[in-house]
Amino acid sequence: MTNNTYTHPEWCYDAVLYEMNIRQATPEGTILAATKRLKSLRDIGIDAIWLMPIYPIGEENRKGSLGSYYSIADYCAINPEFGTMEDFDNLIKEAHSLGMKVLLDWVANHTARDARWLKTKPADWYEREADGSAKVPWDWTDTAKLNYANHDVWRGQIESMRFWVEKHNIDGFRCDMAMLVPIEFWQEASAVLHAIKPDIFMLAEAEELNLFDQAFDMCYAWEIHHLMCDIAKGERKVWTLRNTLYADRERFPSTAIKMMFTSNHDENSWSGSEFTRFGDALNVMTALTFLWEAAMPLIYTGQEVGYDHSFAFFDKDHIPGYEENGYTAFYRKLITLKHNENALQAGDRGGRIIEIENNAKDCIMTFVRECDESRVVAILNLSPYTIHADFNTGIYAGSYTDAISGEATELPTHVERELEPWSFQILHK
Repeated sequence: MTNNTYTHPEWCYDAVLYEMNIRQATPEGTILAATKRLKSLRDIGIDAIWLMPIYPIGEENRKGSLGSYYSIADYCAINPEFGTMEDFDNLIKEAHSLGMKVLLDWVANHTARDARWLKTKPADWYEREADGSAKVPWDWTDTAKLNYANHDVWRGQIESMRFWVEKHNIDGFRCDMAMLVPIEFWQEASAVLHAIKPDIFMLAEAEELNLFDQAFDMCYAWEIHHLMCDIAKGERKVWTLRNTLYADRERFPSTAIKMMFTSNHDENSWSGSEFTRFGDALNVMTALTFLWEAAMPLIYTGQEVGYDHSFAFFDKDHIPGYEENGYTAFYRKLITLKHNENALQAGDRGGRIIEIENNAKDCIMTFVRECDESRVVAILNLSPYTIHADFNTGIYAGSYTDAISGEATELPTHVERELEPWSFQILHK
């Protein structure tokens, strides 16, 4: 187990992250239109925006009509589909004026097959086939694999990342498939970027144990996400989630932050919307992403209005209309709770989950998170069954406010009541 040599940015501990799919977020599908959405997202409580890749997309072997965001032709330019560099700078200014941070999606493992680097850099910047052509990683036929045995590639990547920090004032990076690139590269990149901007934030799309060794602030909670999906489908019991909680305490450093989510661009496009994957369990699982130990919750484009749709990945498939509704109100309540309760802070700032023993541990979780003057009690039925719950609250009994209804309520020392399928209650004081 390893530890960061730098501290996380102060803003991240109680933050909620939003992944913006610029192509699909608005009918226009432009940076300019996305900028106009920022205020409404801030009004919900969003603290930071992760923009899916904004760079020009390759033409060779392009997938669909518009291509994959992750087939990048030029790391230091803007996709004309989305607008101009001036539009991007204005988005950054607007986000910062609203008190929001902006993370760029960074794809270090590969470029497009007709990327600028393929034309301007030596052949050994790429891994090559016997015939001299650039290798295709996995089955991503629109991409070319960079050669990290060549340290010039490291320098090229870091200089490109510097460009966005120094010249365009971005606040961090979400690093695509980070485990496919040597950790030593990420350590070097992180050191350089922190020297420029000490509160830069680094998110890894990976879950390897070495990510927090002087490289990243946060990783994906992939394992927990898939367990949540399996529990929603009735394929796993709550035991597996609980076991992962305690295993992660041993495996990861105490400062590690994990990103919790019910959806993101991969899950949405390739596995279906969150409504398809979670069904009736969606609300309780959404609540869990805000309650989980040491975690930062993620909201993906459209989730804040309950848009039940699996976006096309390579073509225009935008949200047809945008109007706040009950889903917006639900997220606003969860975000307010996250912001106001120190117990729910990420990393090692918040309280650990302290389980309250109950009579149905294969189906329900009852726990407390407590820190300073803040206490949050969660009663979650993570099953499709009506459960006759029976548990003692001990020192946690008392007067609370229900985070969803806003009503004052008493938590008795002995709780015995029926919990409806997938029901939950969050109490705070």
